[in-house]
Amino acid sequence: MVGTTGDSWGLSMRVLAFEDHVDIEALLISGAVSMDGLLFEQRWTSEDALQHIDSVRPDVLLLDHFMPPMTGLEVLDALLNAVDNGSMTRPGTIVAMSSEPSCNDAMVARGADHGIVKPRVATLSVWS
Repeated sequence: MVGTTGDSWGLSMRVLAFEDHVDIEALLISGAVSMDGLLFEQRWTSEDALQHIDSVRPDVLLLDHFMPPMTGLEVLDALLNAVDNGSMTRPGTIVAMSSEPSCNDAMVARGADHGIVKPRVATLSVWS
């Protein structure tokens, strides 16, 4: 289940996406995901990924596998190591969203909650 931010801005969910080619917000909107109450941020590279995750504190983290300079799998591994050593809090839901299903499977095996091909990301139950 996705946690809520409960902040004074009335946001119900913070979403952080790491994707270098596709506008994920546009993909969600075209898939009928309401952006009302969402704080959405997309990073077009994985540079300083852990710092961005720590500052946004997303309820939902979307990771593409094929990103420079670190792959989504490398970001996931670094994040989960930071969570294990107590230096970061794990996002409520981590989604592997590569266009290559085998990459999603690898991220799910490492600890992502969901793996989905990118064009179907708006169909995830986390948006309802």
